[in-house]
Amino acid sequence: MIKTAVVSSLEKVFAQSEGDFCEISEFSMLIGEKSCFQLAVFTDEPLHFVLSEVSGIKIKAFNVFCVPSEKPFYDDHDEDIAESPDGYYPDLLRPAEKGEIEFVNGGWCSVWFEVEAEESGKNKIEISLYNEENDLVETRELTVKVINAKLPEQELICTHWFHCDCLATWYKVPVFSEEHWQIIESFVKTAVDHGVNMLLTPLFTPPLDTEVGGERPTVQLVDVTVTGENKYSFGFEKLERWFKMALGCGVKQFELSHLFTQWGAEHAPKIADINGNKLFGWETEASGEDYKAFLTQFACRLDEFLTEEGVKEKCWVHVSDEPSEKNLESYSYASKLIAELFPDYKTLDALSDFEFYERGLVKTPVPSLNSAHDFYGKVPELWTYYCCGQYKGTSNRFMAMPSYRNRVLGLQLYKFQCVGFLQWGYNFWYSQYSKNEINPFEVTAAGGAFPSGDAFVVYPGENREPLVSLRFKVFRDAIQDLRALKLLESKIGREKTVAFVENTVGEPLSFTSYEKGIAVMLKKREKINEAIEKEL
Repeated sequence: MIKTAVVSSLEKVFAQSEGDFCEISEFSMLIGEKSCFQLAVFTDEPLHFVLSEVSGIKIKAFNVFCVPSEKPFYDDHDEDIAESPDGYYPDLLRPAEKGEIEFVNGGWCSVWFEVEAEESGKNKIEISLYNEENDLVETRELTVKVINAKLPEQELICTHWFHCDCLATWYKVPVFSEEHWQIIESFVKTAVDHGVNMLLTPLFTPPLDTEVGGERPTVQLVDVTVTGENKYSFGFEKLERWFKMALGCGVKQFELSHLFTQWGAEHAPKIADINGNKLFGWETEASGEDYKAFLTQFACRLDEFLTEEGVKEKCWVHVSDEPSEKNLESYSYASKLIAELFPDYKTLDALSDFEFYERGLVKTPVPSLNSAHDFYGKVPELWTYYCCGQYKGTSNRFMAMPSYRNRVLGLQLYKFQCVGFLQWGYNFWYSQYSKNEINPFEVTAAGGAFPSGDAFVVYPGENREPLVSLRFKVFRDAIQDLRALKLLESKIGREKTVAFVENTVGEPLSFTSYEKGIAVMLKKREKINEAIEKEL
């Protein structure tokens, strides 16, 4: 028995699905956009597919694989979840270049299609299914309408923290070897293709999600040589290569790695000399004179280098990640020191206590989604982030969340005029606090610490290239929605455009209130496209 359904990218097709999908027969998109849909298939025999050729349309196909979740959500989760019948979630996309379909005997599976349009017009896509004897068993059709308007450039600054050490660990290559550089570039290109345009840059090993007293593998772009007592010289050859590589991939901004430890700025990050000998780390008090002397010399030389390279205006400086009220004293010291050493640089930190901003300790605070309303209208430029803590009423992209909850972020970012968005886990393939490496195909919740999907949106491919999650594709949909809204605003004004994203029932759209359902989300984007077309 064979059953099929053409569904949107917002559908999560579990093997044990009931088949009550929100089917689609057509959708619209803009020139330059990458839109996705799926063919859900229930079969008791192996099948393969053949796509019709469509002029002006590029189509990539992927099989959707389910991965296990040791922690799909917290015990006190809200009601807007997508609970799996067997603990496995559709997430991993593997290229289906030969038309193969990942066969689930007596269950549902899906093929993911990514469509990119180069010219306007209506296009019919045909998907023909064949059995092992190459007999045609079914043909499904979908109409794609490409509107004669180009998706504008992305204005939002978007970063997903890039973990170079995880790449070296998984692929078992020396840090910053030629093999490592090739892998880094491949993963950066994929990040940029999905809306990331700001790159975490490891001047020194980023002090992120590290056990107190523990260490992550050294990934340090700056060479440090000790020339005397509290005297240093610096080499920037690797950092120069990093900037050239990233700019060539389409990166627009750089966040320089944190110069003090996470959760309080009480210590220095791990910094090694050119021979690998550790100079600073957990044993270094942040307020000590030795580290101050080091930072003073480093800041001067780094500024000269960034100015010579022409990237100074693209760089942002971090102090410490997620300080709390109890860290106010140590963060204040670190923040004031960085302000003295980098007086004309943009600075940003993820923190959700407005008092830090009121005291002038951070130029650009990045509050969590559920705290962003406390900053809205009170800061010149609003940024926001989500991580494991934003799971009640907010948008997010855990595996156990429906995909519309992932995509609604674009509407929220537009309504509240967000300038930037941050997420910490592009490819974090370690357990919590970086104690152990993990296999992301088998362990999806950082060893049970965070809900599955919080720590990464890409998987390590066998050919040293990333495999993308469907969650990252849907995230890109959200960013494209934001760009489409910017285009519409340029034609009809902001007030009228906001009406297209607003909730039609219940409370107004906020960071903690959004309309639920696949059909609702799809209809909103179609209405936006219709309005754009009307203004052509």
